[in-house]
Amino acid sequence: MSDDRFRSLYDEALKFHARGRPGKLEIKATVPMATQHDLSLAYSPGVAAPCLAIQKDPDAAYDYTSRGNMVAVISNGTAVLGLGNLGALAGKPVMEGKAVLFKRFADVDSIDLEVATEDVDEFVNSVRFLGPSFGGINLEDIKAPECFIIEQRLRELMDIPIFHDDQHGTAIISVAGLINALDLTGRSLKDIKLVVNGAGAAGIACLELVKAMGMPHGNAVLCDTKGVIYKGRTEGMNQWKSAHAVETRARTLDEAMKGADVFFGLSAKGAVTREMLRTMAAKPIVFAMANPDPEITPEEALSVRPDAIMATGRSDYPNQVNNVLGFPYIFRGALDVRARTINDAMKIAAAEAIARLARQDVPDEVAAAYRGKRLQYGPEYIIPAPFDPRLIEEVPMAVAKAAMESGVARRPIIDTHGYRQELRARLNPMAGALHLVSTFVEEHPKRIVFAEGEEESVIRAAIAFRNEGYGTPILVARQKVVQECVKRLGLGSLDGVEFQDLDLNAHEKEDVDFLYSRLQRQGSLYRDCQRLVHRNRNVLAACMVARGRADTMVTGVTRNYFDALRDIQMVIDPLPGQKVFGLTMIISKGGRTVFIADTTVHELPTPDDLAAITVQTAQIARGLGHEPRVALLSYSNFGNPMRERAQHVRKAVQMLHAMDLDFECDGEMSADVALNAELLAVYPFSRLSGPANVLIMPALHAANIGSGMLQSLGEGEVIGPLLMGLAKPVQIAPMGTTVRGLVNFALVAARQTTL
Repeated sequence: MSDDRFRSLYDEALKFHARGRPGKLEIKATVPMATQHDLSLAYSPGVAAPCLAIQKDPDAAYDYTSRGNMVAVISNGTAVLGLGNLGALAGKPVMEGKAVLFKRFADVDSIDLEVATEDVDEFVNSVRFLGPSFGGINLEDIKAPECFIIEQRLRELMDIPIFHDDQHGTAIISVAGLINALDLTGRSLKDIKLVVNGAGAAGIACLELVKAMGMPHGNAVLCDTKGVIYKGRTEGMNQWKSAHAVETRARTLDEAMKGADVFFGLSAKGAVTREMLRTMAAKPIVFAMANPDPEITPEEALSVRPDAIMATGRSDYPNQVNNVLGFPYIFRGALDVRARTINDAMKIAAAEAIARLARQDVPDEVAAAYRGKRLQYGPEYIIPAPFDPRLIEEVPMAVAKAAMESGVARRPIIDTHGYRQELRARLNPMAGALHLVSTFVEEHPKRIVFAEGEEESVIRAAIAFRNEGYGTPILVARQKVVQECVKRLGLGSLDGVEFQDLDLNAHEKEDVDFLYSRLQRQGSLYRDCQRLVHRNRNVLAACMVARGRADTMVTGVTRNYFDALRDIQMVIDPLPGQKVFGLTMIISKGGRTVFIADTTVHELPTPDDLAAITVQTAQIARGLGHEPRVALLSYSNFGNPMRERAQHVRKAVQMLHAMDLDFECDGEMSADVALNAELLAVYPFSRLSGPANVLIMPALHAANIGSGMLQSLGEGEVIGPLLMGLAKPVQIAPMGTTVRGLVNFALVAARQTTL
């Protein structure tokens, strides 16, 4: 990194940490504290109840306190990043940052503790006596060899996970990358020669983990600043280095590198030269992980060994060995089963899960984080990106399973499917909202047509739909085009994916006859219908659904919503007595779900329209697991003020109140009253027992603007707009919808088949 670039980053980082409330952390209550009653429950006298329960059963602390989701990040600042012994206070920004990462990536609450001592006994006692406060301890930035002693003693004294991330985090991510590099080069862990340069915490942890996974002791050579650690060496040795001493004639790093298959660098800038790389075996694997500058840069390495696979600790090069891929998720899995420790089985499971992710198709969220670059498994992508949203479900699941199988879990997970859904929902409220939908579709798989089947995002969505066990995707596409795309993107097999080519439709005549019977009195000739079936993907897909060759369809990626809707309505009618309308689901950051209708179809709905849409939306909300409380919105609250545009809402409410409804419904009211219990209480005559979760909008512009603002301001995740009211289930995704968004639309469409 150049001096100018470093200075710029340095100055920006200082401003980042100082702006607003200094630092990176704050503490917020998770319970309401608005009334005297709330206070009496949260503190005296109510708090006595959980205190007494925990006295009787210490494990009850996991039920009544935050202990089960709380990790302490603890350091004495003796090895801060690559900066050395800065002391406990100077290490605090790093520890705060670690706590932020725990929350951001795995929804683990964390607090930093800086212990101002370099005495091992004092440090151990400081931590051990704080044990009841936490579900786990993440040790950080403690120099070797003290870090080995501290971790071992704390593991012996405490019955919660103790994890020194500088050791094990680096080792786990490195080994995950190594698994994939060996896969790409056709080698086995049992047959390679490994050289590790750097005999500190991370270097020794890497060696211990690869040996635990099956590498023979004699195949690995450890080096430090004095050279090779060989049997019989006495200078600069300790018990941790001695454990990895081998019989070898090599005495220098240069000599050790000759014929080596793999190099792990956890040492210093410039420790490896081009000449050393020239002597390595074919297709060398070089992990130069010194920070901030690697032992050798990828440019230098690849200039002499273009066949090398490179990884570094830097984010500006491919294959970053980044500990954030590991520690948040490892603790997540360990906490969720209340593990007594984090053992080798759990570390190996984490490494293997991380490695597997890199071999799978990369989701849109990762591409977005890398400015649209589509990463693909290969020499420049052997380690997943930190922003891969699948890490939260794959790694904790693997860790929890390993903890159970190795006997260190105190609370085994019985429902693994439910646990996976819970993990998804921790960072993505949309996943929680769709849990009932996805579970149902898994149990009742459907045949779903993706009309724009040659689009890359649609192909990815179809394969994801198949992989997740939701049913059979059918692509309206030329099979050869899709096969070429799948091969280019490395998406694997197309088994289980079906095709419908516009030019090879065995049912074309029947489809044309069917369409002509519908449109012949609407100005369409037979040849017009032939052209539509033969050229219009939406019309063909809709015919497949209407005539029973598929259960449902998804379209919209390449067409304006209203154009796609027009195509579909040529083929599929509304349900008898029902309205076609758009429904948008907003899932707030707190997990609250609100349904908004109509967001796409009726520009100025009549009172009859509003009443019908209300009843249909309430039914849909209930079918998706929500007991509907419906508010018909306006600018006025129960007649104040009463003007012309509020009258049609008021009339719709009167019509609804005259019906025999089985759900709560009221209006006209403003949005703030509908959604706020305290404001709603101002109107004691209201028929709503609590804040509304279904909002019926007075006009299309209000619905579209309101839902769009919520999404753009980041106040919630959005599912929709969903198309409702057709005789056959169809969904039109907005242009630009992500792969995961398309899968969600497909899930809703599949669920609609039985609603």
